[in-house]
Amino acid sequence: MSLTQKTITGIIWNVAEQVARKGTGVIITLLLARFLVPADFGLIAMMAVFLAVAQSLMNSGFKQALIRFKDARQVDFNTAFYANVSLGIISYLLLFLAAPFISEFYNEPRLTLLVRVAGLNIIIHSFEIVQSAVLSRKLNFKAQLQATLPAGIISGLIAVAMAYAGLGVWALIFQILLSSLLITVFLWKIQGWRPSLSFSKESLKSMYSFGYKLFLSGLLNTIFLNLYIVVIAKLFAASIAGQYFFAKKIKDIVNSQLVSSIQTVTYPALASIQDDDKRLKAGYRKVIQITTFILFPSMLLLAALARPLFMVLLPDKWLPAVPYLQLMCLGGVMFPLHTINLNILQVKGRSDLFLYLEIIKKTLTVIILYISYRYGVTGILIGQIIGSVLAYIPNSYFSAKLINYSALEQIADVLPSLGLSVVVALLIVAADSLTYWPAIVGLIVFGLAAVGLYLAGAHVLKLQPYWVAREMLVRFIFQKGDKSEKIL
Repeated sequence: MSLTQKTITGIIWNVAEQVARKGTGVIITLLLARFLVPADFGLIAMMAVFLAVAQSLMNSGFKQALIRFKDARQVDFNTAFYANVSLGIISYLLLFLAAPFISEFYNEPRLTLLVRVAGLNIIIHSFEIVQSAVLSRKLNFKAQLQATLPAGIISGLIAVAMAYAGLGVWALIFQILLSSLLITVFLWKIQGWRPSLSFSKESLKSMYSFGYKLFLSGLLNTIFLNLYIVVIAKLFAASIAGQYFFAKKIKDIVNSQLVSSIQTVTYPALASIQDDDKRLKAGYRKVIQITTFILFPSMLLLAALARPLFMVLLPDKWLPAVPYLQLMCLGGVMFPLHTINLNILQVKGRSDLFLYLEIIKKTLTVIILYISYRYGVTGILIGQIIGSVLAYIPNSYFSAKLINYSALEQIADVLPSLGLSVVVALLIVAADSLTYWPAIVGLIVFGLAAVGLYLAGAHVLKLQPYWVAREMLVRFIFQKGDKSEKIL
């Protein structure tokens, strides 16, 4: 199978995996929200940054390094496996010792035990990293779907039963642990790779020289992504932190996971042509166009229909999270442009520039947060939107240098999809404000109308990503191979 066909198949299977897994996650999250209070989610939010930092230490960029290796050997996989497991144990021990201090920081005694139990997920996840990397190298995302979907369903249903039984935040903790454990077990069963007793210092050094900069960049990104939650949880009530965390969780299901699924597939595919700048640029143009063609309307439609969505699916106790979600969606519009520009640096092996950019952007984040927190959660979210727009300037600078893909070219490539998405979203908002239908009727009618209007508009305007996406889907269904124009 050619690189083009592998990439198309991989993208569709990975999107299917994300849709199935996150779709299941949405249903489970909504069910849990009916039985839990915002303060329960607030406790998870308080732990999030510390768990994420420990997770970053465990990963340390080895997965990305393995994927990027053109001719990875058994000893390379062994080295990464033993390094990940060792770092996972060390990370958990550090988190275990830090738990009382985390509890004291928030003045929340329950956090000590919660952190120590939830932290076990780091050790469990360390056994899954290399298996996932092997499948990603093969662009075999169908196998990942076979692991993640049943794991999400089983762990989610048990968590809902626990929440219904009144176990509160422990239902969320158990869901995290069981889901990770099942994914790991299923991947080991599906994937044939097994570690052997070999270890290479040279391999470790090679992976570390590339991965440690990604680790530091990822660590900075993890800390600062969760910095908002830390500030909100520290300065405001746990219930407000829970509402913010819940809104972010809903937004990320659409935003981060969609971009992540496309990035996960295109990274190994484009890494294989990293030395051909002309082909690499053409590939990234297609990736940006297709990603934004899907994500722009998704984000703006979610913002437009956030209130009826919450009214239909959630109890009234969650309605204060609606404006949080709407502002997050507006900020999330820039996310694919950031991610794909950073992906270019990884493919070209410039993890030094990746780290440099993260330092610049995080400095900007601190300045904006320092100004915006005085205006409450709404002020913080508006600050995020401003920061996201400003951060695009340095993010796109090196793409222009490395593959001659400037910010102006990128904006020109995505502007048609953005313009059409804005028009459709404004029409839906206007129609919703002029009607007095029950929330569920408005949600269904306006949701379907928005999708129909967007696709019809894309067809009439002959938007290139619309036709490329159609071709990808047709080629996947009928397995036409490379007879038509190449996607990458």
